[in-house]
Amino acid sequence: MSQFVFENDLQSVLKLDMPITNAPMPRWQRKASSSSGSGSTSANTSSLTPVKAGNKSLSTSKTPGKTPGKNTKVQNTPSKAGGDRYIPSRNKQQLEVASFLISKENAPCHTTPTEKDHQKAWSMNLNGYDIDEAKIVHLVGKPLNAPEGYQNNLKVLYSQKTTPASTKKTTRYMSSVPDKILDAPEIRNDFYLNLIDWSSQNHVAVALHNNVYLWNAATGDIVLLMQVESEEHISSVSWIKEGNFLAVGASDAKVQLWDVESQKRLRNMASHTSRVASLSWNNHVLSSGARSGHIHHHDVRVAEHHIATLSGHSQEVCGLKWSPDGKYLASGANDNLVYVWPNVQESRDSTPVHCFTQHQGAVKALAWCPWQTNILASGGGTSDRHIRIWNVSSGSCLSSLDTESQVCSLVFAPNYKELVSGHGYAQNQLVLWKYPSMVKVAELRGHQGRVLNLALSPDGSTIVSAAADETLRFWKCCALDPAKKEKTATKSTSIIHQGIR
Repeated sequence: MSQFVFENDLQSVLKLDMPITNAPMPRWQRKASSSSGSGSTSANTSSLTPVKAGNKSLSTSKTPGKTPGKNTKVQNTPSKAGGDRYIPSRNKQQLEVASFLISKENAPCHTTPTEKDHQKAWSMNLNGYDIDEAKIVHLVGKPLNAPEGYQNNLKVLYSQKTTPASTKKTTRYMSSVPDKILDAPEIRNDFYLNLIDWSSQNHVAVALHNNVYLWNAATGDIVLLMQVESEEHISSVSWIKEGNFLAVGASDAKVQLWDVESQKRLRNMASHTSRVASLSWNNHVLSSGARSGHIHHHDVRVAEHHIATLSGHSQEVCGLKWSPDGKYLASGANDNLVYVWPNVQESRDSTPVHCFTQHQGAVKALAWCPWQTNILASGGGTSDRHIRIWNVSSGSCLSSLDTESQVCSLVFAPNYKELVSGHGYAQNQLVLWKYPSMVKVAELRGHQGRVLNLALSPDGSTIVSAAADETLRFWKCCALDPAKKEKTATKSTSIIHQGIR
């Protein structure tokens, strides 16, 4: 019998010309019933198609919360870490405390001060904080971590921690005042002379008029080494590489060789006809440049010391430097020319390798790069004011810089790979240039007269400048960080210690 009842119900459902039984109330009827009053609600419901008792909840005036036939399982907020980055996890909220605080706002307060103290103590023990100062929604614990492998594209812009690329770089400290100042009375204010030199044994030789003084940089002791006749003056000084012999050129056209340890003169070499303004050593060969424009090579080991003459300059040779490897000799003169000569031992030919004519003033400032032995720097006088960098292997000019001041002296500082220049009119300053970019690193001011000569300390940390204001200033501008300083090699012995006679 039940089978026939089921078939009849099925047929009645499939028919479209009669009301559908067991169906929810149409939406328009529910809205009409909710808009009308309670009286009209009962009238409307009486006219509707009758429904079964099991579906009475569907005939109410409210929209059903769930779709019929759907699964009624409640979907909870995902508790997986990183599930929702904007809504915090529910287990991190104190919902009971929030409910209590909301109900407490409207409750009358009849507590005494003593009771408040007790409640505060209970709250601190139970909750870990004062309930009166708590927020309605109080989150505890750390924020949820991002899923493993998550890449944040904005980390570079908004990161709170410094990345390795943005770590602070160590800055180099450079004092703008000299570390030491010494008086140099009666130093000659002559652009063409070379009056100071710093030895590898940490002694500074200074020519003051007709005297030569030695200053021990380690102990501060000063020694008068020698002096010439009062009518003459010292025009150049130069230390041998080992630092135990000093060559002295004078206005009487003679070159003297001194043993500084015993303070004795070893040789007095006469070959020039005018004052000797420049000197430079290459092992046992001493080269000297004179006002006549000639350059003489002296082998100090033999009696006949004059072994070669270089003729190219037409005016006084005021700059003379051997390259660190001993292959080339650079000479500058008042004729605005720079010559590069080959080693006299390798070639008996006196023809220069290069002749640079770009300078428009006297060239006294010459310096060879110690870490690139084929690089030569030259500086021009008042009418030129340029520093030029040369590649003697190819003969090309690598760079040219207008310093806007007379260039009196040049020296390379290997600790930071910089070129230091001393200037005359009109700034009288020292300038540090980054090599090879020739970007200005710093300016050192203090001299009241033009800077005549520069010399570098054996450790490369300090530069001494002699100026026309009769002072020697020691600038500790190239000192290395002690943590990065390398130990120097042991002190070498002189090549010609037993060969001079």
